[in-house]
Amino acid sequence: MQHARQDHRLERLDDQWLRLPNPYGVPVEICAGPDVPLEPAAVDEVLSVLETAETLERLAEATPGHGGPAPRITRVALTPDLHKGAGIPIGTVIETEHALIPQAVGNDINCGMRLEVTSLEVDAVRPHLDALERRLRHLFFEGGRRIALTPVQREALLRDGLPGLLLTGDSGGWPGILPGDADDSVDRMHAPGFPVRTAEAFADWVGSAGTGSGQASNDSVIGGIGGGNHFVELQYVERVHDAAAAHAWGLAPGTVVTMAHSGSLSLGHQANGTALDRLRAGWPAGLPRPRNGIMPFLLDERSADGRRRYLEAFGNAANFAAGNRFFLSLTMRAGLMGACGALDSRLLYDAPHNLFWQDGERVVHRKGATPAGGHAETAGGPYAMWGEPVIVPGSMGSASFVLRGQGSRRTLASACHGAGRRVPRGASAQAGDAELDAFLREFRVVTPLDHRDPVVARRADVMAAWRRDLKQEAPWAYKDIGPVVAGLRDGGVAAPVAELRPLLTVKG
Repeated sequence: MQHARQDHRLERLDDQWLRLPNPYGVPVEICAGPDVPLEPAAVDEVLSVLETAETLERLAEATPGHGGPAPRITRVALTPDLHKGAGIPIGTVIETEHALIPQAVGNDINCGMRLEVTSLEVDAVRPHLDALERRLRHLFFEGGRRIALTPVQREALLRDGLPGLLLTGDSGGWPGILPGDADDSVDRMHAPGFPVRTAEAFADWVGSAGTGSGQASNDSVIGGIGGGNHFVELQYVERVHDAAAAHAWGLAPGTVVTMAHSGSLSLGHQANGTALDRLRAGWPAGLPRPRNGIMPFLLDERSADGRRRYLEAFGNAANFAAGNRFFLSLTMRAGLMGACGALDSRLLYDAPHNLFWQDGERVVHRKGATPAGGHAETAGGPYAMWGEPVIVPGSMGSASFVLRGQGSRRTLASACHGAGRRVPRGASAQAGDAELDAFLREFRVVTPLDHRDPVVARRADVMAAWRRDLKQEAPWAYKDIGPVVAGLRDGGVAAPVAELRPLLTVKG
């Protein structure tokens, strides 16, 4: 295989690891083999992020009464799907002491992946794909989604997460709900809930359910896929790499699974905006704003009120995101039940991509990276024997992988959250129409627009916009998933368990 050209600023340590020297002395390593492309623009962005080490030092000096330990960045780990973001690259894990960096999580708080294993076999589903496609378009985009939530349920979700919602005991008649969902929301999620004392930041959404505490109304927000690389996909197990783990997780060849990738939608944007508003308001007079635009909180008394307000909104948004993925999965279940008949579905794992984890004064921030804990990190839970499930989707139409984490210290027990972009969205939209047509002949993509409808096909302007959006998420815009997963395996980050092949993808 031809090796990707390596950025001159990166130093290769061995076949799977590189490091990035920097003037701040922060240890920065990336797990990526020589055949994984790493765009120079992402390396530029990493170096810009590292300027925050200097920001922390100056902020501590300029903060009146700050006498605590020096805040610092202690380590940065970069995953093989590293690519340019909006200030902080996707695939960045930052460990700090005595500091919290909201932008190192970003706007789409608790964006993540939910993988469910169904009782269906792929050969039983294939004959129903035409009917399923029509049904899913109706459910997701044509008013077929029915998610009725009372104000009490909405507040329970925002304050206590998915367990808080499901343990209210009233499913509201949601299509697809199954008896084991409440239990799975507790022990088969990396982050089942972020309990916070209030949902005040999102009182409008809570109140929009109706005036009475027992009144439920259909919700137009939750259960939305979102844009960009978010999706809901129907897949099946094509190949098993670790027979014992795959058997334990129900991943037999031919088994149909569902994968939902989405986050906190507008709630995450609002929560991140709360942090930035508080940081700007409390920024020391006379201290210039950081050149890279990244503003951290010091973990001191002076910032306590601002942090509290952010953390409450952060918890609400993170809890909403977990609920959102749950309802996306329910909608896919409902489509499958309608097209294929009765089924069972069990959560394999729900894994977050954009969160931070605080342990005393130490904070690990992940942006576009998934937890990949090993035996130690999963002790006492259902995955203690195997390590944490790691869900790595490929590009639209290509294989995805389920792996088991190995708790690598070099990556701060983190792995990549996908194949990673090879081409920026704007550039990928310029790809040829012949490539897109060939892709659409081979693969089913369910979108709000039915491109096979003759009436729609006659609208040249509508079709051009639809094709442009689809090209931005097409396979040629992403890295090859094979070398990415090989890097995780050979770098001791995560070991492959099963390979999944898509049947159709639903895109917002």
